[in-house]
Parts: sequence; C-alpha cells; structure tokens
Amino acid sequence: MTMLSCPDRTAPAGSTSGLSVLLSTTSSDSHTWNMVFLHLLLEEAGHRVINLGPCVPDALLVESARRYRPDAIVITTVNGHGRIDGSRVVRALREQPVTRGIPVMIGGQLGIDGPSSDEQVRRLLEAGFDAVFVPAADPDELPAALARLLPSRPALKAGVHDGR
Repeated sequence: MTMLSCPDRTAPAGSTSGLSVLLSTTSSDSHTWNMVFLHLLLEEAGHRVINLGPCVPDALLVESARRYRPDAIVITTVNGHGRIDGSRVVRALREQPVTRGIPVMIGGQLGIDGPSSDEQVRRLLEAGFDAVFVPAADPDELPAALARLLPSRPALKAGVHDGR
C-alpha cells in the first residue's frame, strides 16, 4: 500500500502541536472519502499524517504503528464493521509493548444495524480505544481530542464518548 503523506514531514508553520498521527481504515473498509477528509482536517490542525489508505490488514496497522511510533492512531470506518474490526485491531495494538501506550481512536459507522449505540461505544472503549466518535460527532472534536494530548501527553480519555 502506498502512503499518501510522508511520515517525517514537518508540521505547518505556527503549529502548536505537530503530533504524528497514523490514519487508517479497518481491514474490511474500502471507503476513501472519509480518509481524505480526516487527513485534511488533521493537517489543517497542524498534525503530520501517515495515511495507510483503505482496507488495511490488522498486521500492517500494527507493524506501521511499531515502525513509525506515532503520537496517536485514528481509525475510520464507514461500512459498519467498525465494532468488529476495530475491537480486533485495538486488542492487537494493546498486546504489543511498543504500541500499548499509543492513544487509539475510532470513528464512523460502528455497526450495520442502524445508528451507533451506547453499547457499541462501551464495548469499543472496553476493547482498548481511548475515544470513540459516532457519525453525529462534530468534526472539530477529533483535533480537540488530539490537542488534549499536550503538553504532558496523559492517557487520552476524550472524545464524544469517553466515560466522563
């Protein structure tokens, strides 16, 4: 797979955060319009984006996280399999010592049976996600959640659904 952005690209001038963000879909999700939107949203917020593209196998996502050691991982899903694919990949990320502490967020259509439910969100948080964004979330919440990582980078518990 081809990356859409170079991982060692510097943040735009005036950036206050400049986090490196690994952006991916779930393994079964081939949608790209949401990735383009999130890529641009994150870059406009001053972050460096490593975009893995669509249909990213779990092993590739874990290996990319180990290789690039991003400040955060953002997973987007549109096809409704986010609760299944997302749970599996976040568990794989949490099993690896190198990737265990990286904040991981997921957003989009979490299930195929209608609007995302509180139960789906709860299960994704229990699986290891630090934040879960449902389709009705304000797009500005993602950069805001990333901004909360600075300056001390505490464990991220932010987003639309974060248990607070």
